[in-house]
Amino acid sequence: MTNMTFSVPAELCEKMKRHVEVKLSEVIRKSITDYINNIEIIEGGVVPSSELAIMLKESNLDVADVTLDEATEQYSKGRKLEWKRLSTTQTSS
Repeated sequence: MTNMTFSVPAELCEKMKRHVEVKLSEVIRKSITDYINNIEIIEGGVVPSSELAIMLKESNLDVADVTLDEATEQYSKGRKLEWKRLSTTQTSS
């Protein structure tokens, strides 16, 4: 496994020190993995059927009349918009 060094703001560092029970390496590993997976889903245009099924179930919509292609297209559009929203770097003024 490769070791990496990164910087965090002092305020975040203080919060991290107060929560020694948190396995920060694991949190960072999972965050990076999720981030890369989201990029690959968007770039590949492939939506895993398991994620599509969960999204449809949680929507509480009657999807009996929606084709799989229509549902996949709408899900893909939503994922791209959400990913764009979440991946935009917020800066404070």
